[in-house]
Amino acid sequence: MIAVIQRVSSASVQVNNAVTASIGKGLMVLVGIEEADGPDDVNWLAKKIVHLRIFNDAAGLMNVSVKDDGGDIIVVSQFTLHASTKKGNRPSYVKAAKPEKAIPCYESFVNAIALELGKPVQTGVFGADMKVHLVNDGPVTIVIDTKNRV
Repeated sequence: MIAVIQRVSSASVQVNNAVTASIGKGLMVLVGIEEADGPDDVNWLAKKIVHLRIFNDAAGLMNVSVKDDGGDIIVVSQFTLHASTKKGNRPSYVKAAKPEKAIPCYESFVNAIALELGKPVQTGVFGADMKVHLVNDGPVTIVIDTKNRV
């Protein structure tokens, strides 16, 4: 699994001009799932994201997690994170999981984050054409690949 985590002051997702998710301060998490991903990837990444200390403490140092800060999280599935651009100019998405694998994994990931965070997590709509709006705070953007955790 690959996640792009962005610290935001606000974020929302629209599908067909309807807002499906909206938060103030928190995290926008774009997640790409590949065929090789499993429960260990889901649980490890969920814990890592919720406890990642990327919010400022009283001294202005990034020392506080989204959970400790009381922030919210939006999770959006994004298969294009697994784009391979090694050959030619047209990305290949062969590593991205097919919906039969990706949807249950995505749902499990959303549930794992909600459990770790201690409150519901908002989401985009899997497979939909989404308009993602956010104000990146900092900017702070972190990329985590579960295959590079050692």
